Amino acid sequence: MKLTSFYLRRIIPAVFLICCVFAVGKDNPADVNRLRVQGDQIVNMKGETVCLRGFGLGGMLHMENFIDGYTANEEAMREGLLEVLGEDKYNLFFEHFLESYFTEPDAAYIHSLGLNLVRIPVNYHQFEDDMNPRVIKEGAFRHLDRVIELCAKYQIYTIIDLHALPGFQNQHWHSDNPTHVALFWKHRDLQDRALWLWEKIAERYRDQPWVAGYDLINEPADPTGKRVFPYFRRLRDAVRKIDPRHILFIEGNSYARDFSMFTEVWDNVVYTNHDYARPGFGGDYPGVIDGKFMNKDSLEKIFLGKSEFMLSNHIPIWVGEFGPLYTGNPEADEMRYQVLKDQLAYFSKYNASWCIWLYKDMGLHAIMHQKDDTPYMKLVSAFLSRKDSLGADAWGTSDKNIRQVIAPLEELFEKEFPGYAPYPSGQKSHIRQLIRHILIAEALLPEYCGLFRGLTDEELIALARSFRHENYVKRERLEAILTGREK
Repeated sequence: MKLTSFYLRRIIPAVFLICCVFAVGKDNPADVNRLRVQGDQIVNMKGETVCLRGFGLGGMLHMENFIDGYTANEEAMREGLLEVLGEDKYNLFFEHFLESYFTEPDAAYIHSLGLNLVRIPVNYHQFEDDMNPRVIKEGAFRHLDRVIELCAKYQIYTIIDLHALPGFQNQHWHSDNPTHVALFWKHRDLQDRALWLWEKIAERYRDQPWVAGYDLINEPADPTGKRVFPYFRRLRDAVRKIDPRHILFIEGNSYARDFSMFTEVWDNVVYTNHDYARPGFGGDYPGVIDGKFMNKDSLEKIFLGKSEFMLSNHIPIWVGEFGPLYTGNPEADEMRYQVLKDQLAYFSKYNASWCIWLYKDMGLHAIMHQKDDTPYMKLVSAFLSRKDSLGADAWGTSDKNIRQVIAPLEELFEKEFPGYAPYPSGQKSHIRQLIRHILIAEALLPEYCGLFRGLTDEELIALARSFRHENYVKRERLEAILTGREK
């Protein structure tokens, strides 16, 4: 059995790779850049190891509140803006927004850093309508095509990441979930729709060598843990029938942390974790956080726990998301930069590819943040302060100004329901989710949408163009760390 397994996982893939190299020919020189898995490495068709390193392009084809400035979830925001603007102005704004968000200077900048990857999160709503399912919208692929082609021009690989699935694959806003329930895992039809969409994506990009592969489900979170592996098998089989060559990137359950339900290792698959280090969100580093001493060794130990499946099976590791939040306080941010440097050091130690979250945002997380004097920032700056004071965003805000509301609820639940520990993160996190990030966020959303009321076409275009590359400031210290200029 061991010999058979060795042949299946080592010899056969190697023979396949050799055949691919000879099959490329002079007429298809770009195919040498196509990637696949060989042992514990990602390689191109010449057999050269390729370490993928780059950014997640959140905020464009999948929007998030802290990245783009609104509150609550994307679909609710879009519904609100449609009501305020009307269909024509709504379409005008979003068309210019999508045109502006990633342009050739963005691809050139990433290439200049010596990085070679852009992970492109997409929302299923970009491709189909819930009231007209299994029908691809007109022009649905236009901007995804454009980003992939721009990146290819600068020798940057792309990974297509389905970040929001029909019915929501996890419990939080970043799957465009307006609730706290991941309905995707409860309904076969929702699962069938996602499978159908991946078939359409695979049909379109199966011959694009600069697409490194398909990240099938971002941060799945099935409370039972029993439905993830069988569904990934269905996705794998469906995509492979259409596109047998691209790498499939498969994330663990519980937000890309748990691989215990994976009982097989599949050919040409990279299993991917997310490594958000707790000290990157606050507290002294090194130091005691939440009752535990945290330093480089403890962070590495946590990472190894998330990576045990990959390491024990001698297959590649790709860290699909990681990265600290920044405060503007030099002392606090210095500790967070050290967290980042320690993470990059152990990624290198274990030959892990990586993709830091995030490329662009409003100043919390990304390497690029919008200038204060853009039309968009002038419009929303007061609103950003208001939602921050109310702790409406799950990412990067606190409840310090509304503790008088939250604390009594925490005390009540601790007293009356001591054994209540809802998935995925327990009692206090659940209260935050329901009160701050759903209830308060929903109540704030009309204020955001109201900022657009009465704007002219020219003003809407100016707002959308605020998201162009030239209207952003780069975080130079982060750049220095990611490029290796600062160790």
